Amino acid sequence: MIYVDISAAVHARAGLGRYSEKLAQALIEAQPERFGLFYNRGRDGRFPPSLPTQIPQKSVQWGYKPWRMAVLLGQMGRLGFNRLIPNAELFHATEHLLLPLRGVPTVLTIHDLIPQLFPAYHKKLNYWYLNVAMPLYCRRADAIVAVSQATRQDIVTQFGIDPAKIHVVHEAPASHFQPVSPARVTQIKQTYDLPDRYLVHLSTIEPRKNLNRLLDALKALRQTLPNLSLVLAGGKGWLYDDFFAKIETDGLQDAVKVLGWVPDEDLPAVLAGAALGVQPSLYEGFGLPILEQMASGQVVAASNAGPHPEVGGNAAAYFDPRNVEKMTAVIHRLLTDKEEYQHRQQLGLAHAQKFSWERTAQETIAIYDQLLKK
Repeated sequence: MIYVDISAAVHARAGLGRYSEKLAQALIEAQPERFGLFYNRGRDGRFPPSLPTQIPQKSVQWGYKPWRMAVLLGQMGRLGFNRLIPNAELFHATEHLLLPLRGVPTVLTIHDLIPQLFPAYHKKLNYWYLNVAMPLYCRRADAIVAVSQATRQDIVTQFGIDPAKIHVVHEAPASHFQPVSPARVTQIKQTYDLPDRYLVHLSTIEPRKNLNRLLDALKALRQTLPNLSLVLAGGKGWLYDDFFAKIETDGLQDAVKVLGWVPDEDLPAVLAGAALGVQPSLYEGFGLPILEQMASGQVVAASNAGPHPEVGGNAAAYFDPRNVEKMTAVIHRLLTDKEEYQHRQQLGLAHAQKFSWERTAQETIAIYDQLLKK
């Protein structure tokens, strides 16, 4: 039995949760007899309704922080937590938390190396934990899945891990991200009271998302496009007080709408109803929102940082995330050049179709099989 850790999905933790849920779903659909699910239920965990309940499950019920410390101390002391997943032939940790197991091969997915590359963007306790744990977990795992070539290179550079141990397997947009009808867009705009013309940013609100510079670009754009607004779809992450203070200071209260978390069924229409998608991050492990917007029929202007060009290909338009003038110029060009916009829209729809969770599952299963043959 191969156990996949879906704790992030049980606690709906943004991108990590989506990854573990969609991967588990695709793995089970491909080879249902091979997989079991492991998770820390915690105090308020909820089993994802998209996953079949008849699949073998093992769980613990610990607080998030005590569980993370138990796993780290277990790894440091070389203890075996095998009794938690009896008869496991392989274990896949889908977030940055590798269960210590004896005699069982392990796979670890690394999504990003933000704590190492941008320590100021993490809370101190989280930074300390990940700085200690991540290099150890990478060394202990038998194989590592990196979600992008950029993340793979970061792992090699930061931790000195053998590149042969690291396999790049891309994420994919969920199947509900697809073009929607104009009537649906109109309905959703009314439901959420969305402005007529808006830029949309899809992600959590945290410093590395570079939203302060996006506000500067919005302010500049509104000098020639006074009815342009910004809509943010995604929950609050951390260290976001400066961003909300800047909205007030810049007098953009009426130009910025924060939706918070948007249900999956409404998200494609929110994205499609925008004038443009903008992803200005300073750093990402992958950058899935780029594909989610393209699959919904939206054109994307994105930073040229990290894996964005790898993910967006020639369909997205790129800018230097630290240069507000260049960001503004690229956004302005896409908003005013209908021919380029329509061309990139078609490129984006075709590009997003190259990525699928079925393919992700098959490539991941190949890693499992390679380890199990050893």
